[in-house]
Amino acid sequence: MGGYMDGIGHDRPEDEQPGESPRDDQPDHGRAEGSGDDTTGQMIWSVFPPVPAEGSDRPAEPWPPPETTALVNPPEGPPPRRGRVVLAAVLAALVLVTGGIGIGWVLSSNGTSSITTEAPLSPAPQTGSSSDSGSSNVDPKVVASKVTPAVVDVRSVIGAFGSDGGQSSSQAAGTGMVLTSSGQVLTNNHVIAGATSISVTIQGRSGDFKAIVIGADPVDDVALLQIQGVSGLSTVTLADSSGLKVGQQVVAIGNALGQGGDPTVTSGTITGLGRTITLRKSTGGVGRLSNLIQADAPISPGDSGGPLVNQSSQVVGVITAAATSRPRQRVSDVGYAIPSSVALDIVNRIRAGDAGSDIYIGQTGFLGVGVRNLEPADADRLGLDISSGALIIEVIDGMPAARAGITTEAVITAIDGKKIASADELGPNIYSHKPGERINVTWVDKNGSHSATVTLAVGPAI
Repeated sequence: MGGYMDGIGHDRPEDEQPGESPRDDQPDHGRAEGSGDDTTGQMIWSVFPPVPAEGSDRPAEPWPPPETTALVNPPEGPPPRRGRVVLAAVLAALVLVTGGIGIGWVLSSNGTSSITTEAPLSPAPQTGSSSDSGSSNVDPKVVASKVTPAVVDVRSVIGAFGSDGGQSSSQAAGTGMVLTSSGQVLTNNHVIAGATSISVTIQGRSGDFKAIVIGADPVDDVALLQIQGVSGLSTVTLADSSGLKVGQQVVAIGNALGQGGDPTVTSGTITGLGRTITLRKSTGGVGRLSNLIQADAPISPGDSGGPLVNQSSQVVGVITAAATSRPRQRVSDVGYAIPSSVALDIVNRIRAGDAGSDIYIGQTGFLGVGVRNLEPADADRLGLDISSGALIIEVIDGMPAARAGITTEAVITAIDGKKIASADELGPNIYSHKPGERINVTWVDKNGSHSATVTLAVGPAI
C-alpha cells in the first residue's frame, strides 16, 4: 500500500496479503503505553469494517487509528477480493479517481453544511457510585437500553478508481451517537474519511438519512456530522470522563461487523487510562493516538464511533481501536476509546467554527494527488537532488494538480512558499484552504523545479 490523497497522515494496516481485503482486522503492529496492562507485541487495528457496495466486490479502505464493539458468529465465507485499491481521497489510497465524479467530489447534493457558531455542549457529572467498580447487578442490556435509541449506523460511500481507469464505489460502515435532537452525530473521523456520500440509519425510524460533515479532526480521529431533515431525535448524555478509574464497569455499544440492525452490547471494565497507541502510516513513519481509555469489553470492526458507557448509561468514551494477537481477528477484549471529555472539546471547537491546524470545518480544498514520503532510495532512483518532500504516486485526471502539469514521480516541496518536508505536511497545508481558493505549488521532477498557482477543487471527507 503506498500513499494517500493530498497528504493527511492517516494510519493504516500495511501487512495485507494478496487476495485479502484491506480490513480493520488486518492490524498494524503497535504498542500501547500508559497505565494498565502492557500490550507491547500485540497488533493494533482500526475498527471500521469495509462493507462492499451493492454490485461491487471492492472493499473500502480505512485509515487505522484503531477501534471496535463485539461479537459473535462472524459471517462465513471467503473475504471479498481485494480488487483495486480504494481511493480515500485525502487519506489513504493510492490509485486514481476517474470520470463520473468529475472535477470535484461532494459529500451531498448540497455540499457540506454552512457553518454557524453554536453554544458549547457541556458534559454531565458522572452519576452512580464513585467508580462503578467491583461486582454489579446492573444488567448491561438495561444500561444499553437507555443509550441505543441515540446510537446510529453510519455508512460511507467511497469513490474508487483503478490504474486501468475503471471507476467503482465501495461502502464502509461504522457507528455514531446523536448529540443533539436536530441530528448532530459524533463519530470517528476514519469512519467517514474519503467519503463521497454518507448515510445514517436511526433506531426506530425507517429508511436511511443523508448526513454531511460539519467538521473533523483527523489527527485525533473525531468527526461531527449533521443528519439532514430530522428533528426530535433521542440523544446520548456525555459524562465528564476526568473521574474515570481503573476497574470501573463499562458497556460497549456499536454496529459490530457493520451488519446493522440492533446495536451489539458487551460489558467489561476499564483496564487502563492515559494509554498511547502507535501505528504505522501508509505514507511512512508512525502516528499516535494518546490519552485513551483501555477496556476489556469485547469489540469488533464496525464499532468505531460507538459509545463506551458507564453503569448510569452515560457516555464516557468513543470506541476507536483494539489490539489483536492474530490476523483477521474479529473480536478483541483489548479495546481503546477516546475519553468523552476529549471528544466533546473537539466537538465544541467544531460547533464554534474554530478551525485550526488540527480541525477542519466544512468543505476543504483538494489538489488531487496520491503521495507518500520521499525516501533516499526514491531520490537516487529518480535522479533528484533533494532529500525530503511528498512523492507523488498518483495524479487524478481533471483535478488541479493534473491541470497544472504535475505528474507522478514528482516531489512537492512547498505550498505557498512553505516547505513541505513529508507527505504528512502536505494535507494540512491544502485542507486549510477552501474549494475555489488558489494556492501556489512548488514541485521538483527530472526536468527541474517548477511552480504553479492552482485553484483547489472540492474533495471528499478527510
